[in-house]
Amino acid sequence: MSGENFKKITVAENKFEADLIAQTLQEEGITCMIRSYHDTAYDGIFIPQKGWAAVMVPEELEVKAGDIIAELRKGLQEQKQQGEE
Repeated sequence: MSGENFKKITVAENKFEADLIAQTLQEEGITCMIRSYHDTAYDGIFIPQKGWAAVMVPEELEVKAGDIIAELRKGLQEQKQQGEE
């Protein structure tokens, strides 16, 4: 991981989404970092504006990771819609 330049590719809205994204990327062989915006001194006051955390991947895997995350979110959205019917 040393020497790699990481780039923010998306923002997770909560810990569950961040963990799900990280697990999916790792299963695809993509190293990722989750940088939480939660600050205990401010008791999470910035989370509504910034989201829960930034998801970062190596620059050379940005497109592949973005595609995987888009597909993951699409599947989650479809599951949510089916649950509402």
